[in-house]
Amino acid sequence: MTTTDVGAVVVGGGLVGSAAAWQLARRGRDVLLLERFGPGHVHGASHGASRIFRRTYADPTYVRLAQEAEAAWRELEERTGTDLLTRTGGVDHGSAQALAGLVATLRSLDEPHELLPAAAAAERWPGLSFETEVLFSPATGRVHADRAVAALQQAAALEGGEVRHHARVARLDVDGDHALVELEDGTRLRTRELVVAAGGWAHDLVGHLVPLPRITVTQEQPAHFQAAVPTEAWPAVVHHARPGDGTPADAYALATPGEGYKVGFHGVGPVVHPDERDYAATPEGLAQLRAYVGRWFPGLDPATAEPISCTYATTDDEHFVLDRRGPLTVAAGFSGHGFKFGPVLGRVLADLVDGRPAAAMFGLESVRTAARGLSTGSS
Repeated sequence: MTTTDVGAVVVGGGLVGSAAAWQLARRGRDVLLLERFGPGHVHGASHGASRIFRRTYADPTYVRLAQEAEAAWRELEERTGTDLLTRTGGVDHGSAQALAGLVATLRSLDEPHELLPAAAAAERWPGLSFETEVLFSPATGRVHADRAVAALQQAAALEGGEVRHHARVARLDVDGDHALVELEDGTRLRTRELVVAAGGWAHDLVGHLVPLPRITVTQEQPAHFQAAVPTEAWPAVVHHARPGDGTPADAYALATPGEGYKVGFHGVGPVVHPDERDYAATPEGLAQLRAYVGRWFPGLDPATAEPISCTYATTDDEHFVLDRRGPLTVAAGFSGHGFKFGPVLGRVLADLVDGRPAAAMFGLESVRTAARGLSTGSS
């Protein structure tokens, strides 16, 4: 059977793989992006109309990546003529320990922020409820997910890359300094530069080739709610759970224009294989989410919940996997908070292909102890 040599192959046409294809193509690589499904599919973690963009992290590495990402999103908008990033402002509230960590980091990096008493925040944003001090970040906003993936693929094509949908990979192998890619249709490819950004399918595709950490795939079930009051001025919300909050985990919320106000818990969905999902909210999970909205979002109608479904692929410490072994570069474990960094993750992967290492915390050999929560990351 004939094997075709390709300069660089990217497997996975979601956000991260598409970003890698763009960044590699603009560096002059002959890039082929392979996506198992069709454009705009709903089977992974990159679809929909809204993701939170924020720079409120306790870890300065993520703050710096988000600062770089904002400029990269604006560059992508200009390159493709697409509106992607909208500033709305954002608030964090809840756990005093989580907020203290955020404030300390933001101060150390001269990142604009404001602290408000709970009553002042509730007065400023009618329809939202707070019981603790509130951290406001003017840089927070939302990214339109579907448009972002399409724009990244458009940008890759403008740089000479090829985007191929409905191209399912059957097997990956490494042979010395080459990687071998076999598609279900029998196509065989050989490359010295293989990037795999396969989301929930990471272990299926590369688990036999590199020592991936544990990555837990869950089917998350946020929902859109309709408002009884105007929400145009509402910020995005990150709620750091504390005892008595009536929530099973940290939570997030943001407007999705035309669909409602999206509210969800962070990383509490049932464990699934991405090929075996039912795309349905559990009755217990939906009831818990409605009760949460009733307590913390008096401007929303809990009865109007319209569930939506996506996947998380989560490492134990919620740090990403961005590393290279031989001809294989791996991107995995974005843990429900990777979307905001999209174009920059592509840059990091292109740097890895070029031989420049990523931060040690993203390495395959990194020690990953459980440290879950929105103080590490969020939507």
